[in-house]
Amino acid sequence: MNFLRNLLAAILGTLIAFGILFFMFLIFISLAGAEEGVVVKRNSVLDLQIKDPINDYTGNNEADPFAGLFEDAVGLDDILHAIAVAKTDDRIKGISVRNQFVMAGWSQVKAIRDALTDFKESGKFVYAYADMYMQKDYFLASVADSVFLNPVGNMDFRGLSAEVLYFKKLQEKTGVKMEVVRHGKYKSAVEPFLQDEMSEENRTQIRELLESIWASILDDVSSDRVLEPADLNAIADSLGGRTPALALRSGLIDGTLYMDQYESRIKTALGISDDEDIDYVELNDYMKEARKKSIYKGSDRIAVIYAQGEIFYGEGGPNFIGQGLINEALIRAREDNKIKAVVLRVNSPGGSALTSDLIWREVELTKKVKPVVVSMGDVAASGGYYIAAAADKILAEPTTITGSIGVFGTIPNISELARDIGINAEQVETNEYSTEYSLFEPMSPEFRNVITESIENTYQTFLQRVASGRNITVERADSLAQGRVWSGTEALELGLVDQLGGLDDAIEVAAELADISSFSIRRYPRYKSNFEMLMEDLSGASERAKEDLLRSEMGEDGYRLYREVRNAVQQKGVQARIPFSITIR
Repeated sequence: MNFLRNLLAAILGTLIAFGILFFMFLIFISLAGAEEGVVVKRNSVLDLQIKDPINDYTGNNEADPFAGLFEDAVGLDDILHAIAVAKTDDRIKGISVRNQFVMAGWSQVKAIRDALTDFKESGKFVYAYADMYMQKDYFLASVADSVFLNPVGNMDFRGLSAEVLYFKKLQEKTGVKMEVVRHGKYKSAVEPFLQDEMSEENRTQIRELLESIWASILDDVSSDRVLEPADLNAIADSLGGRTPALALRSGLIDGTLYMDQYESRIKTALGISDDEDIDYVELNDYMKEARKKSIYKGSDRIAVIYAQGEIFYGEGGPNFIGQGLINEALIRAREDNKIKAVVLRVNSPGGSALTSDLIWREVELTKKVKPVVVSMGDVAASGGYYIAAAADKILAEPTTITGSIGVFGTIPNISELARDIGINAEQVETNEYSTEYSLFEPMSPEFRNVITESIENTYQTFLQRVASGRNITVERADSLAQGRVWSGTEALELGLVDQLGGLDDAIEVAAELADISSFSIRRYPRYKSNFEMLMEDLSGASERAKEDLLRSEMGEDGYRLYREVRNAVQQKGVQARIPFSITIR
């Protein structure tokens, strides 16, 4: 009986293996065909529709035929490179921007916007059209030569708002709470667990942050739409762009058109008749074509290392930062004689203080060998700022959220719930502190003192790192710290960053520091594709399916609440994290 069972198992395993191989073969053939199918005709228009969430970097191996398979994000670096290549591509005559609900941060949208501004210098056209414009969509579209809206569409232009969720009453009702130890007047990442309402300090910093980011957005829109910031604020205050007619009257758009009428405008710009078809090139297809061309060329190299996501102890990956991959990339860049400078792209709200310090150390060691420049993305706060502090130069976008120099610790406790449902935990120990902490017992004063000591030590170390990196006193660093967050514009005024600019600007600064004029770019780290991870661990697909199911069942707001509570419970050790979980709309 065992023989038959083992035989059937072996046959089934073989069939599954052959099925997987056959499946991979079909995918390989289809991908190979798709590559050959990317044809850019003369007099083409780049169709800039971004349908997937944007990450700064996807990290796929371009030589991997399965790269991009099952991926649920597009790389900002690929988008910017494609636009830069299109600028000098004689086959591309213009760009059509058509986005609704673009899934990106404000600084990422600004980076694309700046790339389109540069593209327009070639004399080629940029047109924008949408059935409806959300604020980020409009911010991107407003760079176009002409902006059009569906005659029965709508526009959202109302200014920025932020929402922070509070859990104090939820904890009281469930008997499950977070024990909190923190340092920093503004260190309110843990505030939702301590009270039901927003503190005045937190309200102040959020308001000032939003006002600074909004001012930067208005400056860009004002420049391209030839409207004063005061006029734009008046439009926002009165919802003066909520209908197509109002948007046209206020000067936010250039016309109300249906899609066929919009395409007639493009045909006129291309110099073709109305009965001819427009040769569109989809962005994803053109990115494949653009990868074959290099903007930067030279025997010398600059390494661009991407650190994106929350910071956790471990190897790291495309969605979170670990010391493993980042430090490996820093060491590799440091020891490669062809690499003359390093640009560290940071897009992180922070996380593990220990991991932040491990990465900081490698940045410090690398800086002794060759220049290191940091480029900040949407957010480089707390632990994100920690790993940036050692760099020779720091650049941020005006809309970057940064600072948040402070630390805290959160530990879940279910003693009240345990008591209510009849659970009693008893401990036996050999020494006074053998039982470090129990979920089922209230936190003891002695344990709280130990944690507080660790928080204070970490905070002082953080201050020293900032003071040394920014060449200021510890006292000055402390005055800028306390967990307070700043926009990139504010950070420049305070000396926390050296200049405003995007990734390309940071690369140019790195080249100047290294005294090189021609160079190529090497991007790190390399991540395993989702397909590779699926082959290594089939549970990867089920985990992704579970996340998608939860999002669809709970809705975005409910899913965000679930993620915040889950992340809070999973946090271990002292945290250097942005002082609040914030959604800017």
